[in-house]
Amino acid sequence: MAITSNVGAGGEKLTIRIQGRFDFSAHQEFRNAYEAVDKSPSAYCVDMNETTYLDSSALGMLLLLRDHAGGDTSNIEIVNCSPDVKKILTISNFEQLFIIQ
Repeated sequence: MAITSNVGAGGEKLTIRIQGRFDFSAHQEFRNAYEAVDKSPSAYCVDMNETTYLDSSALGMLLLLRDHAGGDTSNIEIVNCSPDVKKILTISNFEQLFIIQ
């Protein structure tokens, strides 16, 4: 499991990339990916191109990111999901809370 993050040019968007299993063992690493940023970005992107699995604790971590980013006013997109990952997000009604592509 590896989680990396980088702020785009201008510091407006933070991209978090998740590789491998996204479960409770990634909790601290995921949290550090967005809390360690000097300036709060106005948009977030969670890239799941290399995410092979996610569980209910991963859903909770995404909700914590949403709260950190401003709750209902947050701008978070989840991109590059595999069909299995997208199915879990859809069943959990996360398309109501996030932009899922």
